[in-house]
Amino acid sequence: MEEKIISEKADIVIRIINNISKVFVGKEYQIQTLIIGFISGLHVLIEDIPGVGKTTLARCLAQSIGLDFGRIQFTPDLLPGDIVGMTVWSNEKREFIFKEGAIMHQFILADELNRASPRTQSSLLEAMQEGSVTVDSITYKLKEPFFVVATQNPVTFVGSFLLPEAQVDRFGISFSIGYLDEDNEVLMLNRFQEKNPLLELKPVATPQDIIEIRRIIRKIRVVDSIKHFIVKIAAGSRKNKNVKLGLSPRASQHLLLAAQAQAFLKKRDYVIPEDILKMTQPVLAHRLVLSAEAKIENKTPEMIISRIKQEIEIPTGVE
Repeated sequence: MEEKIISEKADIVIRIINNISKVFVGKEYQIQTLIIGFISGLHVLIEDIPGVGKTTLARCLAQSIGLDFGRIQFTPDLLPGDIVGMTVWSNEKREFIFKEGAIMHQFILADELNRASPRTQSSLLEAMQEGSVTVDSITYKLKEPFFVVATQNPVTFVGSFLLPEAQVDRFGISFSIGYLDEDNEVLMLNRFQEKNPLLELKPVATPQDIIEIRRIIRKIRVVDSIKHFIVKIAAGSRKNKNVKLGLSPRASQHLLLAAQAQAFLKKRDYVIPEDILKMTQPVLAHRLVLSAEAKIENKTPEMIISRIKQEIEIPTGVE
């Protein structure tokens, strides 16, 4: 693929990042990680306490591309039909018609996902994996580019539940936002003092740009030694004594795709080991289920992933 095309399209993504930074301050890593998930088509899970800007970050991204945005507030009484839609009787047409659910948008913010029941959470599975929903045996395609950003509260919060492993594995990337440092929090107060800058944020790209960028990213070259490197990382998690449930083949696919997006942002047409190493934590850590012994010893998924990487030889000569 021509480097000129990659460079031109990467500049579009850089404009999006700079546009988000007009509102969302002091979190360059989180913005870039969200962007990598978005341009590669990997859905993103953000776990953090309320009030640190999870919703603001998602809205900034949606507005920067001019996407059709939908926000779903997950609560214990939310039903699957509220999300995917349902078939209802129309007195005017004298027939059953499909009433669209809240998921029929290009950009979905699933707010506080882990407050809903597993039954309701599962209504997202087909949409996230297949880009469609099925109601009464009829499948409806979702608008492209389709993207889900879900937020979840820490499980120690009242009314929060653990997400099922199958749900967590659908999210290609996960990260936390955290508190701002003092200077950036003052900057945030200044920006929001007189008006909400989010209301004035203008699009700097189009949905068609993102569709094209996603197509380009999948064509970024990946040699076999890089693919073996990914598989060895996944295999290392499956035989690690501290891990109860290791990484799935889907996790390997997501890591490859995220690394391609990372290479794209660096305006390269090929993936290098550093791209893999950079994306392991946000792509893999949230999927690991640790053993009881590891939890007692206060080990974390991030620690396990770091140790696995240290035990695997990094490939060379991959251009």
